[in-house]
Amino acid sequence: MKAIVLCAGYATRLGKLTENMPKPLLTVDGKTLLDLLIDNLQEIKEIDEIIIVSNAKFFNHFKFWAKARNSLKKIVVLNDGSTNNDNRLGAIGDIKFAIDRRKINDDIFVLAGDNWFDFKLKSFFEQYKSNNNKNMVLGSKTDDMSILRSHGVAVLDENSKIIEMEEKPKQPKGNFAVGPFYIYNKEALKLLDEYLYSGNSKDAPGNFPAWLSQRTEVYAWDVSPCHRIDIGTEEVYYNIDNIIQSLRNENINEQKR
Repeated sequence: MKAIVLCAGYATRLGKLTENMPKPLLTVDGKTLLDLLIDNLQEIKEIDEIIIVSNAKFFNHFKFWAKARNSLKKIVVLNDGSTNNDNRLGAIGDIKFAIDRRKINDDIFVLAGDNWFDFKLKSFFEQYKSNNNKNMVLGSKTDDMSILRSHGVAVLDENSKIIEMEEKPKQPKGNFAVGPFYIYNKEALKLLDEYLYSGNSKDAPGNFPAWLSQRTEVYAWDVSPCHRIDIGTEEVYYNIDNIIQSLRNENINEQKR
């Protein structure tokens, strides 16, 4: 299995924080977001290569990071050639770019490199294996409309199979918000070509599993009661330590009950 970590965004909503530093290399909870993610991926022995997809602006930042990073896995940093939001490849375009550049013919674990989370990626992978390597997305149930409207939203059957999914719906049909963590078997990679050649969006990564779920089986893993934070604004970043501590206190209180 290959892990593809999407790090080619420009995070313009974070203002000066990401003017000269890529969002995945911002420090949260004592480590960079990317280091927290790589530490988590190291626990999955089946992954033999971690591919970081960067843009041209921050390519050297990731190269220096990778050179200094101690890793049990091979880390490869790719430059997708984009220089700004106007000419970026988009998340799905970057997945295709990595597959072609590395000539991948394996299952792939696709992740955004700019989220904080407190769950084990190994647990997600083990769920994938126990479900006979069926394509899988990760997420959680919520009734918060602001979250649902900013995520992919899936409607699930009683076996957690996706019946329907829509990226950032104005009127969500379900309450399962999908996060930017996906596992695809290698058969799905052929369908990725069909998806792109048909002129579908290369941008938000949730567009592909939404399309894929209408052509083959895609399942969801509910990560609750664990947490994930997309650091989308300066305010969230500057308050992130307090947010994390609050979530940890909630977990402690739940365990005491």
